[in-house]
Parts: sequence; C-alpha cells; structure tokens
Amino acid sequence: MNALYLLFYVSIAVWFLSEIYYKQKFKSEKKDQKKDQSTLNILWVVILPSVFLAVTISKLTTFPIRNQYWILYLGEILMVTGIFFRWMIIRSLGKFFTVDVSIKDDHQIKKEGFYRWVRHPSYSFALLTFFGFGLFLNNWFSLFIAFVPTLLAFLYRIKVEEQALIEQFGTEYSEYKKKTKKLIPFIF
Repeated sequence: MNALYLLFYVSIAVWFLSEIYYKQKFKSEKKDQKKDQSTLNILWVVILPSVFLAVTISKLTTFPIRNQYWILYLGEILMVTGIFFRWMIIRSLGKFFTVDVSIKDDHQIKKEGFYRWVRHPSYSFALLTFFGFGLFLNNWFSLFIAFVPTLLAFLYRIKVEEQALIEQFGTEYSEYKKKTKKLIPFIF
C-alpha cells in the first residue's frame, strides 16, 4: 500500500470518527427548541449507503474521471480540506452548533468568518469532503453516488434550518440571506 492510499484510509477514519463524535457531543439540550424534522436521521440514512455504494461501484465498474494519478491527490486534498475546515467552523460556532436543528434561548446569527460569504459553511465543507471522496474513487458513477444524494439531503436540511431561523429571527435572518449565498461564495 502506498502512502497516498494510507493517507486516504486514515482520512476516512478521521472523517467518520469526527462525525460520530459530533453526533454524540453536540446534541441539542432539553431546553432548546427542536426544529430538526428528522434531518439528522435523513443525513445518516443517505450518507452511509452512498459511501458504501460509491466504494462498491468503484470496485465493480471502470468509468474513470481521469486516467491520471493527480485526480487521487486532488480528491485527497479536498477531503482533508473539508474535514479540517468543517472542524474549524464547528469550533467557531461553539455552543450554537448542534447536530440536530435547534434554537437556543440566547441564539445569535453568526455573520463573521466564513459566514460573511455563505450561510452554511459547515455543510459546504462537508460536501467538499464528499466531492473529494468521489474524486479519489476516480469513477464518475461513484462520484455521483457519493455526492448527489448527500447534496440533496443537505439541501433539505438547509430548508428546514433556514425556516427555523426565519421563525426565530425574522427580518434579521431574511436580510442576512440577501447578503450571502447558501453554500458556495458568490455562486450558490
């Protein structure tokens, strides 16, 4: 096994262990207003099979994105970048980060850092990780299966989350939405 594949497997382990850690440590409290509508469950139900199927399909079919080794490096770089910056954003949110959509009594809209450009940078970097994962598998079918269902699940979660934030903050959040993009700075 070469170093790149070893790094890939270590990245996958760190990625999944960090997500399990977030799921255990950052649950909403009993006093919080829970608005999740099962989006956390939907994410897990979509993500786990998507990852498994993407890997399986990459082993069973050959539909390469590029017949060049650099695509693996690009995929790994995107994965590590996504994992690292998602962790940084979660830390920056502090007590306002929960894995389930909820509103705290003293909740505030974060508008600095990455939040100046996108409303959901944690999701942006999670999706970057999935995209990098799909690239590393170097199979168009695998990239599609790893990324598209996950993107759709996150878009549903964003809809639920933004509705909760509008209910809580009204005009303040609506104005913030007008000034920022959902996931990709200046684009979407």
